[in-house]
Amino acid sequence: MPRPTEQDTPRRGAPPEVDARSALGKALAILDAFSAAEPDLSIRDIAERSGVARSTTHRLVGELVAWGALERGPRGVRPGPRLFELGSMAPTPRVLREAASPYLHTLREASRLTVNLARREGDAVVYLEKIGARDLEVPHSRLGGRGLLHATGLGKAILAYSPPHVREEYLAGPLPAVTPATLTDPGALRAEFVRIRRDGVAFDVEESLSGLFCVAAPVRDASGQALAAVSVTGATALSQAERFGPVVAATARAIERHLREGDGRAPQS
Repeated sequence: MPRPTEQDTPRRGAPPEVDARSALGKALAILDAFSAAEPDLSIRDIAERSGVARSTTHRLVGELVAWGALERGPRGVRPGPRLFELGSMAPTPRVLREAASPYLHTLREASRLTVNLARREGDAVVYLEKIGARDLEVPHSRLGGRGLLHATGLGKAILAYSPPHVREEYLAGPLPAVTPATLTDPGALRAEFVRIRRDGVAFDVEESLSGLFCVAAPVRDASGQALAAVSVTGATALSQAERFGPVVAATARAIERHLREGDGRAPQS
């Protein structure tokens, strides 16, 4: 199975602006230096990537380790458990995961494929849940991992059911190719969004990783806008992948109903 050069797709564009002169801005720049591809970094690496002076990096890393945001490992420091604890308290991802969990497991048993749940965060999809298949490794998706919206079935499903200005703002930015099959032409992507809204499902055929396909459907709120998307991933041709469209779409609709009936409202996108 071919692997991408990084197991986590880089973010498109620059990280959110912070005041680099403040201690908080420097600490955030230090945390932003880490990636799934390189979760362990030395002080020198962190200083180079963050642009923070090495002496200041050393001091702030010590404070972040003491607080639990970072922890020391054999090759330097890495993200610590406190960050995971904080992330798990974020209400929208937690509500989505809890509502979707039984339906995702049912989809996994019905398809025998890897099942994912993701939501949009800026220019990327962030994986909220992944239930792996026993006989297929999907190395490019992981909990908390990111993927470019235009290069994933999940991201295209979300964009297709996002407000027009969100789609156009995204298409106006860079559209890098993750694989040779990635759609990078704005016109072709607009046509793809029309098809997705017509059929209710999105496809990623070797666009995010060579050798794999993805079939995704949006999880929408009461206004029809995408809150998230659910998908199955496997290794096959498009003609074979298309047969999973109905069950993926049905799973997304079931999650929508659960969210609306659970407490009378769905989480905000």
